[in-house]
Amino acid sequence: MTDPETLSVTIVDGYVDEPAHFGVPPYISTYPRYAAGALVDAGVPRGQITYHTIDRLRDEPDYWRDVDEADLLIYLGGMTVPGKYVGGTPAEPDEVRKLAWTANGTSLMGGPVKFGVGDENAGATETERQDLDFDFVAKGDVEAAVFDLVESGLEGFNNRMRDIDEVSRWAQEGAFIVEQHPNHPEHLIAELETSRGCAYRCSFCTEPLYGNPSFRPPPTVVGEVDALSDFGVKHFRIGRQADILAYGGDGEAPNPDALRQLYSGIREVAPDLETLHLDNMNPITIVNWPEQSREGIRIIAEHNTPGDTAAFGLESADPVVQEENNLNVSAEECFEAVKIVNEEAGWRPGEDPADAPTFGDDAPRRLPKLLPGINLLHGLKGEREETYERNRAFLQRVYDEGYMLRRINIRQVMAFDGTDMSDTGAEIANEHKQLFKRYKKRVREEIDNPMLERVAPPGTVLPDIHLEYHQDGKTFGRQLGTYPLLVGIPGERQLGRTIDVAVVDHGYRSVTGVPYPLDLNAASMNELTAIPGIGDSTAGDIVVNRPYESIADADLGTEFDLSRFVTTRPLELAD
Repeated sequence: MTDPETLSVTIVDGYVDEPAHFGVPPYISTYPRYAAGALVDAGVPRGQITYHTIDRLRDEPDYWRDVDEADLLIYLGGMTVPGKYVGGTPAEPDEVRKLAWTANGTSLMGGPVKFGVGDENAGATETERQDLDFDFVAKGDVEAAVFDLVESGLEGFNNRMRDIDEVSRWAQEGAFIVEQHPNHPEHLIAELETSRGCAYRCSFCTEPLYGNPSFRPPPTVVGEVDALSDFGVKHFRIGRQADILAYGGDGEAPNPDALRQLYSGIREVAPDLETLHLDNMNPITIVNWPEQSREGIRIIAEHNTPGDTAAFGLESADPVVQEENNLNVSAEECFEAVKIVNEEAGWRPGEDPADAPTFGDDAPRRLPKLLPGINLLHGLKGEREETYERNRAFLQRVYDEGYMLRRINIRQVMAFDGTDMSDTGAEIANEHKQLFKRYKKRVREEIDNPMLERVAPPGTVLPDIHLEYHQDGKTFGRQLGTYPLLVGIPGERQLGRTIDVAVVDHGYRSVTGVPYPLDLNAASMNELTAIPGIGDSTAGDIVVNRPYESIADADLGTEFDLSRFVTTRPLELAD
């Protein structure tokens, strides 16, 4: 019998991406925190629990000794939706096998990897269940398996699901593990779980495999935020749920009182938080209960931070595809939901919420508080060429009627055992690959670009852009939050810093920005020419005639209000 007090445990985070759960850096998912809390609850001292991300093991091979020497290795990972990532690279199957082979102690694997493993995290792929050479695979909740395995002296466990009391306790007790994340403390956002499971049964989705919705009471989530705050976390996303509006209710209808307790409670225990965003919101909830939904959306917009996105799972605007895949919202219903979110939360800091949605020259230069995002999924049963045109037409209607979408996510299906799509697999997605590519390009050019300019017009200020990488003579960075804008800044700047940026131009899914406010007396030619209305000649004149005492002193003669971008600071003169 192994004494928990003597155990050394290494947790390796291979990252997760599920329909209602995200954990690729700068995010940390719930899994490592819950697993750490279960270990502590089972009697393992905090000081004997080591946490590594897969990227840290890649970058610093000496840390593999923690895998080798641990009495218990816990691997957490699994990608059940396709994605491309900037902050980290999810573990590949061969890397996961290497973890099992390296571990001399007992090895346990868990998380959404239990649903299946693919050759890559991409659309139009099929998966299969694999144990990847681990001693144990948690077919239930990995945190429950961790607790039971330690309690048994590493002999085994039942594949059970944890209960609300356990997860609430483990969430708080495991908060300490964030201090071992490479991004801690400044560049880390904690994914928060309010519920899991789903009342609906879409053909492709793994979330219903968790069962009907079960909710954590507001005080338990607030207590977790309080604990995470004590360990330096200032960025949070309420992302682990299928539908934030249904929180605290019967699984379908909104419960505004529960949302008010949740959001006001978080603000009370973490008054200095810097990010409070969410993820999933079901449009059918808004359509079926419009007044309660409006109230819930207003509560969210009152307490969140700007730039928040509510992901809508439309998946397809084609009624044939909707019928064959048990999708729960029509294109017309989804449009109504888009309209309601725009009306209740599409306002920007510094203006009257009653004016929403706002855009154009008179709108404050900040991102709106909360906008919908649209998820479109291709390769579903019943898909035809007409499906692509119906999807594009839906997006065009949203734009033409004066509403905003923060994000349009277009992807191809991944097929998992246990879902209705497992019989169809990736066959349709593969047949339509070329059609999919042409359609996606058209949406990016015709809708994404003008929509992005509406959401973030020139002069929009994006605070706290974290500088992440260099490419083609530019520095790229993002804010922390839900689906943050990728920002390209002229010149190569020191990475790891955060700066405020003003938007000057727009791509399909990214923007170009300059440091805000940009100092006319110090700005480079590349920075100056990035500003609308300033070409090479004007930029050259600015540089030659420096310094300036004021913007007016520069007398640039541009039709744009340059005060949205620039200022003047006195030059420091040599002694």
